[in-house]
Amino acid sequence: MDTKERHIKENERREDPDTLAQSLTANGKNRKRHDTKKINRLWLWLGVLILVFILLYWLFSVGIFADLTNSVNG
Repeated sequence: MDTKERHIKENERREDPDTLAQSLTANGKNRKRHDTKKINRLWLWLGVLILVFILLYWLFSVGIFADLTNSVNG
């Protein structure tokens, strides 16, 4: 097999540029979708943590104000 035949076979094995561009675009979209899921999950957990802190703060402040006004017998 001479070098010309080898180059011809190598060129036949290479993908079409349009197919390569489509696969890169598809990979980019999949990566973006996966990263978006991660970010959405992080925002969800951040919201849950903030709500927990608000609830704890509210319970603490209600307890403090109840004690200050002597409206709780105990």
